[in-house]
Amino acid sequence: MKQTSKPNQTLTSFASLPKTAIDFMDWNWPKIEPYFQDLQTRSLEKRDLHNWMSDWSKLSLLIHESYARFQVGTTCNTTDKKLEERFNIFLENVYPMCDAADQQLKLKLLKSGLNPENFDVPLRQIRSESEFFREKNLPLFTQEKKLTSEYNKIIGAQTVKWDGLEVTITRLEPVSLDSDRAQREKAWRLASDRQLQDREKLNDLWIRFLNLREEIAKNADYSDYISYRWEYLSRFDYTPRNCKEFHASIEEVVVPAAKRILEKRKKQLGYTTLRPWDLNVDPLNHPSLKPFNTANELTSRSAAVFHKVNPKLGAYFDSMISDKVLDLENRKGKAPGGYCTTFASTGTPFIFMNSVGLQRDVRTMLHEAGHAFHAFEKLKLPYYKQHDVGAEFNEVASMAMELLASPYLTKEDGGFYSRTEAARARIQHLEGIVLFWPYMAVVDAFQHWGYENPKAALDAAKCDTTWNRLWDRFMPVTDWSGLEDAKVTGWHRKLHIFNYPFYYVEYGLAQLGAVQVWRNALKNQPRAVVDYCKALALGGTASLPKLYEAVGARFAFDSATLKEGISLLESEMKELEAQA
Repeated sequence: MKQTSKPNQTLTSFASLPKTAIDFMDWNWPKIEPYFQDLQTRSLEKRDLHNWMSDWSKLSLLIHESYARFQVGTTCNTTDKKLEERFNIFLENVYPMCDAADQQLKLKLLKSGLNPENFDVPLRQIRSESEFFREKNLPLFTQEKKLTSEYNKIIGAQTVKWDGLEVTITRLEPVSLDSDRAQREKAWRLASDRQLQDREKLNDLWIRFLNLREEIAKNADYSDYISYRWEYLSRFDYTPRNCKEFHASIEEVVVPAAKRILEKRKKQLGYTTLRPWDLNVDPLNHPSLKPFNTANELTSRSAAVFHKVNPKLGAYFDSMISDKVLDLENRKGKAPGGYCTTFASTGTPFIFMNSVGLQRDVRTMLHEAGHAFHAFEKLKLPYYKQHDVGAEFNEVASMAMELLASPYLTKEDGGFYSRTEAARARIQHLEGIVLFWPYMAVVDAFQHWGYENPKAALDAAKCDTTWNRLWDRFMPVTDWSGLEDAKVTGWHRKLHIFNYPFYYVEYGLAQLGAVQVWRNALKNQPRAVVDYCKALALGGTASLPKLYEAVGARFAFDSATLKEGISLLESEMKELEAQA
């Protein structure tokens, strides 16, 4: 006769799990499997629910922190073959098995009919995940993660010779601020030529990504990848049609405002045409902003700013410094971009970026710290699935922090700039918001086209043509004559298109939410920060519209909300110009 466990009987002691993911990272599946078996066979009635959920969360936190630590290690050093090999073993022999076993626990919870406290929204997500889960997709997810690493390696290896030194393309970016137009053009063309050398590699990689994702959607019984991805991303509160509405609103409201900014820049520079290498230099020939020289300086000044925003947030950042969970400087072999991930079991975030001493780096730090503060707040919730928040609000946490911190950028507050420089930095930031929305629309519309027309998107030439058409629709003024190859392959240089499909419209939606938070802060900064922290602490326990409401904003796609935002941005820029 088959034995069954008695209520509350534990087959495996969860107290024996490692205290840290560092010790867990080398565990193989046979060592992990008994913990899943324990949860699967254990009684699950109302009296058992909290302990069962707590143990499931403890195991999940270790697994996901292990993944995060592998990601951090392989992006901090894309040349570390041993770590890459360990990561691949984890991706092939551990992570898929954990996913499959986790699916059974989701089904067990759903079958029980129990609803843990403050768990309505996570339960909705679990129900959705259970419906589209297919075990045969697990090895395909592993392949997809390997292709992501391949993209990072291609981009991370792009270096050029400048002043006799081999430097990354990111290291060339300060030259874009040089008042010498010839130098800017030289650096821009050098970077572009190097990027174009990988044109065929990236075209081939895109085809592999596209075919793989079509197969994943088909395996899950979806007619197309867009429908699958929408469900995968738990986009319960808006549709692809809403995204296209947002594109149209941006075209109507934001593109004319972007054109005003760029036409003004062209006039200030005294040029007859504005070229790609003219977009970052100060149009009034001021010396380029140099907010810091070293990563330590970036760290200490950022800490001072966060303490001004809110003492609790400052203390969070201080703990990150103490825990050494910041990797900030650009170097050869480091993956591109910036991110904040979470060491969920340990209870601390990790910030990765590629700083080279620019104002852009200050903004990146403020942005990623917003994600970090979100992590600190939501990790207080008891269950792992309550920590899962859609990027549409995750990015409000980061983008709102850029704006909430902006009053404290001056050196008298411990920050980076004189008052005049701070005004210039803030103008650049606000102009960047306006100019970002059209670019976001290009990236998002390109992805909609690609996955609506997967056969056409297998042809790199058609991808180039589509990118070019969208660029002309949303990105005014700049003259790309003679630079057509660089222009049409712009999609190669947006890592989200390759690595994080459809993860980009969130930035545009969240930016609109963040501007509304900033609107509130201009009226009452302390109250806006309190509302911000309270909303972050909700984690994934509220719907997207409710999260926006909690932070003092409205989740919106319409032209009227964008008009309000553009009006505020333009009026504030005008005031700041008097101080710059």
